[in-house]
Amino acid sequence: MPHEETYDDTRLRRGRLSLPEHVRSPWWELGRRLLAALSILLGTVLLVYVDRGGYRDVNGDGISLIDAVYYTTVTLSTTGYGDIAPVSEGARLVNAFVMTPARIGFLVLLIGTTLEVLATRGREQIRTARWRRKMSHHVVVVGYGTKGRSAVETLLKNGKDREHVVVVDPSASALQDAHSDGLAVVTGDATRREVLRRAGVADADQVIITTDRDDTNVLTALTVRQLNPDAWIVAAVREEENVALMKQSGADSVITSADAVGRLLGLSTLSPTLGSVMEDLLTYGEGLEVAERALLVSEVGKQPQQLPDQVIAVVRDERVFRYFDPVVTQLARGDRLVVVRPAKELPWAPRPGTHDEDLATDGEER
Repeated sequence: MPHEETYDDTRLRRGRLSLPEHVRSPWWELGRRLLAALSILLGTVLLVYVDRGGYRDVNGDGISLIDAVYYTTVTLSTTGYGDIAPVSEGARLVNAFVMTPARIGFLVLLIGTTLEVLATRGREQIRTARWRRKMSHHVVVVGYGTKGRSAVETLLKNGKDREHVVVVDPSASALQDAHSDGLAVVTGDATRREVLRRAGVADADQVIITTDRDDTNVLTALTVRQLNPDAWIVAAVREEENVALMKQSGADSVITSADAVGRLLGLSTLSPTLGSVMEDLLTYGEGLEVAERALLVSEVGKQPQQLPDQVIAVVRDERVFRYFDPVVTQLARGDRLVVVRPAKELPWAPRPGTHDEDLATDGEER
């Protein structure tokens, strides 16, 4: 029997953007509404009682505080028995321009839960439109499994605003996990243009592709490159033989996850000490870290080995040179350094480039 496409299938195919909600306690929401309703009630009682001379009771006696409470409750609830009525011009103006809006607000509060359910879709559309207007130069993460979560965690710990990270994943569990982490999610198949358009790929600076299938990663990279020729694409593949295909598909950087884990396991077996050092380099916020920084003015003309940081590579003219390469014997303006340094600055281990020093960029005068 052929499969009939459901609404959920169509929504998944096209991609649905959902933003993380700011969840509050239901007791907090109930208390807030009750407090607002009580404020309206007390405010209108006070207005009626202060201007009690402008109201007439069918009994002919004056308006007491209890009469003001009674009149206010039947008026706000639209019951209106008519036994108490405004007779002065001031009282009638108050009823027209104060009591009527208060009555509307009171009724809205009474049926607020129903209205909130009915307005959820509209509110979500407004939030989505507002998000799209301000979203640019962001990072799109395709796949929110173990690799995707680790990549996002690294971005956030290095100063990336979580509002500028968008996750694309078809699974409900990924949607829940990403929302728990405060991230916007597009639920859908990332190999489809419409899904990637909803994630704002055309305006993204970087795209990280981390699904569990190499063929999906390749097709996703091709689609991303068609939508955004300038985006920096980082992709993971499981098999080494697919690295070349991944790069041909448009990926700028390819990480072989299976081989990387295998090498780390092998190193840890042959040399537990070397394995622990490599694990330290891959762990953010503790011990050692690998970082890229700009060259400082005070470092121009020096050799990489003469710097306080342990320089392992030099980026010059968008090419990466190892620190011992003769091309980078002397550091020049515009160079960027890949260094191994302490994850946290220590009194005996400074971190150059983190104290607002003058940078040796190409735009500076020589």
